[in-house]
Amino acid sequence: MPSFMIYAAAALAEIGGCFAFWAWLRSGASALWLIPGVAALVAFALLLTLIPAEAAGRAFAAYGGIYILASLAWMWLAEGVRPDRFDIAGAMVCLAGAAIILLAPRAG
Repeated sequence: MPSFMIYAAAALAEIGGCFAFWAWLRSGASALWLIPGVAALVAFALLLTLIPAEAAGRAFAAYGGIYILASLAWMWLAEGVRPDRFDIAGAMVCLAGAAIILLAPRAG
């Protein structure tokens, strides 16, 4: 599975898991929301281990750009708040940084 697809799945799992906690603590949803929330966060952690990187920190750093883009998509699609031009510009800068981190040629 290509890294981008793994990162996208991880972002969906992380955001979904965190949203479950948000719904419980901030929106008054049932504590039963924590069950799928915890499962989603476990899936997120497992997915990040599939990234072909020699260092966990590098895989996590590159994931940050994908997470930001996915968070803005969640904000728009799940919460109904459309990203503005500054959200989009910031996400593009982060994605460029993630690409540099993940795709740069490394010595030895």
